[in-house]
Amino acid sequence: MAFDGIESAVEQTLGRLRRIDSRPDPTVPPAAPAPAGVAAPAPRTLADLYRDHRMRLVRLAILMVDEPGTAEDVVQEAFAGLHRHWNGLRDEAAAVGYLRTAVVNGSRSVLRRRRTARYYVPPHQVNARSAESLAILSAEHQAVVDALGSLPPRQREVLVLRYYGGLSEAEIAEAAGISRGTVKSTASRALDAVARVMAARAGGR
Repeated sequence: MAFDGIESAVEQTLGRLRRIDSRPDPTVPPAAPAPAGVAAPAPRTLADLYRDHRMRLVRLAILMVDEPGTAEDVVQEAFAGLHRHWNGLRDEAAAVGYLRTAVVNGSRSVLRRRRTARYYVPPHQVNARSAESLAILSAEHQAVVDALGSLPPRQREVLVLRYYGGLSEAEIAEAAGISRGTVKSTASRALDAVARVMAARAGGR
């Protein structure tokens, strides 16, 4: 598959997961609307952010650390850190940026402790929504997810932040603590690696 085709496949696969995970969780009640005639709603709370962003952050962590339980722990620790720094954040965008960076750093810490790269294991135990997210992917999308799991941690991280997180090069650089040039070169190497893995597996079949 050509480079452009691989990039498109990765973008479509992780974009599909992002859209699935962005759906409202039916088990969590929505925030109550403000009554008619009432002034602007109160500022967003930590509980609001947890309800709206937790699922995607868990998926982000899963795509980097492979293990559902570990991903849950990483995200919980990120929210605990946000609680400790809540008064120092200026707005919701800053809070979400803090959470994203905390999940990236927490995932890196997990991978450093393991010291060995591991293949992606589909998360069947995080919760029903997470299991459903992967179960409804096509075989082609599943193949892309499996190939992503074989990448070195930094390469996987950059692709996940770009195509699942929807971040720009500048935002990835900030979240991952690297330069924009490194983001670009790492993404290119990662896509080449995905292409090689998928070609090898297709040939094996």
